[in-house]
Amino acid sequence: MNGGVIAYPTEGVFGLGCLPDNYEAVNRILNIKKRDIKNGLIVIVSSLHQLKGWVNLTSAHVNRIKNESEVVTWIVKKTNQVPIWVSGEHDSIAIRLTKHPIAAALCDISGSSLISTSANMSGEQPPSNQNSLQEQFCDIVDYIVAGECGMKNGSSMIKCIDTQEIIRPR
Repeated sequence: MNGGVIAYPTEGVFGLGCLPDNYEAVNRILNIKKRDIKNGLIVIVSSLHQLKGWVNLTSAHVNRIKNESEVVTWIVKKTNQVPIWVSGEHDSIAIRLTKHPIAAALCDISGSSLISTSANMSGEQPPSNQNSLQEQFCDIVDYIVAGECGMKNGSSMIKCIDTQEIIRPR
């Protein structure tokens, strides 16, 4: 991805993404969405190894994440290696082990976790199909990855890894 911003399908909605350690690319996404940096962003992975150095997961955490049948983004305590532009003002980070084959392939190809935030401006609905994604983002992002979103409609559920408290229902 070489510092670019892409739009791509995920489990529930089309996402905007980039390499999370690239401040300029993350800042572009924040500007596109008109989102405050202090809110933090979700990071997706195809393998929990892609979070190495960013979180310290117990074996119970790993089992919970890997065995979850729903599409869940987990709130986990971060290490001091997580960039502020990813976690915002939080002492935690939002992570999701993606179940979408295209999103997972992007993580595999880049050898990295990826920022994954819905492809919409703050307060607006994300595009519902590839054509509307193309119309809204073709001049804004560097590349649009072809494909369809998964069967789930809408954003993922968000849960706290330690308490399993639901922060955002699906």
